[in-house]
Parts: sequence; structure tokens; C-alpha cells
Amino acid sequence: MAESSHCFYCREDLGGKRFVRSEGRPVCVRCHTKFCANSCAECHRPISVETKELSHKGRYWHEECFRCAKCYKPLAKEPFSTKDDRIMCGKCCSREDAPRCHCCYKPILAGTESVEYKGNSWHDECFTCFNCKRPIGSQSFLSKGNDVYCSPCYDKKFAKHCISCKKPITSGGVNYQDQPWHSHCFVCSSCSKPLAGSSFTKHQDQVFCVDCYKSSVAKKCSGCQNPITGFGKGVNVVNYEGSSWHEYCFNCKRCSLSLSNKPFITKGRDILCTDCGNK
Repeated sequence: MAESSHCFYCREDLGGKRFVRSEGRPVCVRCHTKFCANSCAECHRPISVETKELSHKGRYWHEECFRCAKCYKPLAKEPFSTKDDRIMCGKCCSREDAPRCHCCYKPILAGTESVEYKGNSWHDECFTCFNCKRPIGSQSFLSKGNDVYCSPCYDKKFAKHCISCKKPITSGGVNYQDQPWHSHCFVCSSCSKPLAGSSFTKHQDQVFCVDCYKSSVAKKCSGCQNPITGFGKGVNVVNYEGSSWHEYCFNCKRCSLSLSNKPFITKGRDILCTDCGNK
């Protein structure tokens, strides 16, 4: 480097001294640092020729300033990546790109067990029941609004409870007089036959299948002696002095004239129309 010359800036004699050529002009080391050196992208100080300089995509660093923007690990001899003009080590770059846990907001790194639900991600241990706070893991779960619940907690908190056994109704069920029942709990009060999907009737706050109602509960018609159930033909009933008839059985004992909605008279236990009664 030594030659008879003067520094372009300070005109110092450079004979026998170190100097640098900048754009073809000789410059002493001091002036080069002051006027010509690149500025470090990290510390913004000039990078002297006496210091090792690193460059990447038109930017420059002192060797000791070339560090990960997140963990400050020296990267002069390490692989690195760039993100938004920041220099980062591979691990930090991976963390930067990783999805964030919807619960703790920390990154979910590749290879970590996680849960995805409704477009959000959770660490496996962060995806917990809103009520009991236990990790849901591989269990089934249900949601209410923005919260998730394990099945037992959801049933306990939100499911309808059977009016008979008081346990939650998790599927199906029967609704009778605005009260919920398990299908297997809604049974005949006499024979315990399940009533869901079949005909039944109520008597004194108890429900009965048609057969049990006919045999055990229903009044007997004073005319035909068959039970008066209110099912099928002749649902109307005539009641008189403690006795009951199917409407179609309430006839004159002698001429069989229907007496429904007509005047009649009695003789002993017989019901007669006025004509027959006056004979």
C-alpha cells in the first residue's frame, strides 16, 4: 500500500503509512473512517477498515453487531434468516412465524402438540374446559358462545335434566307438558311400558298406556260395560247420577232411541225416552 501520496481529505503525507483507496483516491485510515466508511445497520457507527465488516442485501454490520434481533445470539458464523429487515437466528425466525396460542399467546412451535378449532390454535395443555379448567385432550367437547366445555361439564351446566331421574338428557328425550324426560324414563305408571311414540293418557298426575288405562283406570260404560277411554269412536261421555255412558250408548232402554241432548226419564235403573216412559 505504501507509495508517495497525500490523503485526499486531510492532505497528510501517506508515505510509509496504511491508507485506503476510495473511488481511486488515496485516503488515510482516519479520514476513511470519518468520510467513507459504511455505517453499521445495528449501532449506526462507521465500520473502520481495521474492523471486520459483514454485509447482507446492501446493509453492513460490525462483526460483533451482527446478532439475532430477538435473542442477540452472534450470527457471524451461524445460519440466519431475515424477516421485516430484521436478522434472526433459525430458532427465533421459526418462533416468529409460528401461530400464536389463543390462550397464552405464546408461539406454537413445529412439532408441538396443538389443537385447532374455529380458525384458532392452542397448545394442547392450553385447550381446557372453561368450567373445570382441565385439558380436554382427546375427549369430546362442546362450545357455548366463545367457550368450550368437556362433555360432563356441559351436561351439568347446560343440559336439561329429566323430571324423573334428575340426570342430564344428552340426546333425544321427550317433552311432555313443558317438562323434559329421558325416553326410557317416560313410562306407563302401571306396567312401565315406554310411552314415547305411542298413545297414552293422563289421570291424576300419572300417565298410562291405553291398555292399562282401559283395564285399571277408565270408568265402565253403564250401557255396553266397556271402558270409556276417550280414544277412538264416541269420545263424548254422558254422566248421570254417578254413572257414565258412551254417547252412542246412552239410548232408550225400550226403543233404543239416542237420548244424547234429548229429554229422558228414569224408571228404576232404566233410562227411557219420554214417549216410552209415558206408556
